[in-house]
Amino acid sequence: MNQTILSARIAEAKALRYTPAGLPALDLLLAHESEAMEAGLKRQVKVEVRAVAFGAHAETLARQAVGSGFRFTGFLAAFRGGKHPVLHIQSFEQI
Repeated sequence: MNQTILSARIAEAKALRYTPAGLPALDLLLAHESEAMEAGLKRQVKVEVRAVAFGAHAETLARQAVGSGFRFTGFLAAFRGGKHPVLHIQSFEQI
Protein backbone atom coordinates (compact mmCIF):
# COMPACT_ATOMS: atom_id res chain seq x y z
CA MET A 1 0.00 0.00 0.00
CA ASN A 2 1.29 3.45 -0.90
CA GLN A 3 -0.23 5.89 1.60
CA THR A 4 1.52 8.83 3.21
CA ILE A 5 0.30 11.05 6.04
CA LEU A 6 2.37 14.16 6.72
CA SER A 7 1.85 17.12 9.02
CA ALA A 8 3.55 20.05 7.33
CA ARG A 9 3.31 23.69 6.48
CA ILE A 10 3.14 25.12 2.99
CA ALA A 11 6.66 26.41 2.34
CA GLU A 12 6.04 27.38 -1.29
CA ALA A 13 3.10 27.34 -3.68
CA LYS A 14 3.43 27.88 -7.42
CA ALA A 15 0.71 29.62 -9.42
CA LEU A 16 -2.42 27.56 -10.04
CA ARG A 17 -2.13 25.90 -13.44
CA TYR A 18 -4.35 23.72 -15.59
CA THR A 19 -3.59 20.33 -17.12
CA PRO A 20 -4.18 19.83 -20.88
CA ALA A 21 -7.53 18.31 -19.88
CA GLY A 22 -8.45 21.54 -18.04
CA LEU A 23 -8.02 20.15 -14.51
CA PRO A 24 -6.69 22.66 -11.93
CA ALA A 25 -3.26 21.66 -10.59
CA LEU A 26 -1.04 23.16 -7.90
CA ASP A 27 2.63 22.38 -7.23
CA LEU A 28 3.71 22.83 -3.62
CA LEU A 29 6.74 22.49 -1.41
CA LEU A 30 5.82 21.22 2.06
CA ALA A 31 8.08 21.61 5.12
CA HIS A 32 7.93 19.31 8.13
CA GLU A 33 9.74 19.65 11.48
CA SER A 34 9.40 17.36 14.48
CA GLU A 35 11.21 15.13 16.95
CA ALA A 36 11.29 11.36 16.61
CA MET A 37 12.76 8.55 18.65
CA GLU A 38 15.37 6.48 16.85
CA ALA A 39 17.48 3.78 18.53
CA GLY A 40 16.33 5.12 21.91
CA LEU A 41 17.46 8.67 21.20
CA LYS A 42 15.53 11.82 20.30
CA ARG A 43 16.23 13.06 16.82
CA GLN A 44 15.32 16.36 15.18
CA VAL A 45 13.54 15.66 11.91
CA LYS A 46 13.35 18.26 9.14
CA VAL A 47 12.28 17.48 5.60
CA GLU A 48 10.93 19.30 2.57
CA VAL A 49 8.66 17.34 0.24
CA ARG A 50 7.39 18.27 -3.20
CA ALA A 51 3.64 17.83 -3.52
CA VAL A 52 0.90 18.26 -6.11
CA ALA A 53 -2.85 18.67 -5.78
CA PHE A 54 -5.50 18.47 -8.49
CA GLY A 55 -9.11 19.60 -8.88
CA ALA A 56 -10.92 21.21 -5.96
CA HIS A 57 -8.01 20.44 -3.62
CA ALA A 58 -5.70 22.48 -5.87
CA GLU A 59 -8.12 25.41 -5.92
CA THR A 60 -8.54 25.36 -2.13
CA LEU A 61 -4.83 25.08 -1.38
CA ALA A 62 -4.02 27.87 -3.84
CA ARG A 63 -5.98 30.24 -1.57
CA GLN A 64 -4.02 29.28 1.57
CA ALA A 65 -1.20 31.38 2.95
CA VAL A 66 2.38 30.21 2.78
CA GLY A 67 3.21 28.98 6.29
CA SER A 68 -0.24 27.46 6.88
CA GLY A 69 -0.13 24.05 8.55
CA PHE A 70 -2.07 21.00 7.38
CA ARG A 71 -2.25 17.24 7.78
CA PHE A 72 -1.89 15.89 4.24
CA THR A 73 -2.85 12.40 3.10
CA GLY A 74 -1.91 11.00 -0.27
CA PHE A 75 0.46 8.72 -2.15
CA LEU A 76 4.03 9.00 -3.43
CA ALA A 77 4.90 8.84 -7.13
CA ALA A 78 7.91 9.79 -9.22
CA PHE A 79 8.08 13.39 -10.40
CA ARG A 80 7.12 13.43 -14.09
CA GLY A 81 9.13 10.35 -14.95
CA GLY A 82 12.01 11.27 -12.67
CA LYS A 83 13.43 9.56 -9.61
CA HIS A 84 12.37 11.98 -6.87
CA PRO A 85 9.11 11.33 -5.01
CA VAL A 86 6.20 13.74 -5.05
CA LEU A 87 3.29 13.57 -2.61
CA HIS A 88 0.01 13.46 -4.55
CA ILE A 89 -2.45 15.05 -2.13
CA GLN A 90 -5.77 13.22 -1.83
CA SER A 91 -7.07 14.95 1.29
CA PHE A 92 -5.98 17.51 3.89
CA GLU A 93 -7.16 19.23 7.03
CA GLN A 94 -5.86 22.36 8.70
CA ILE A 95 -3.96 21.95 11.96
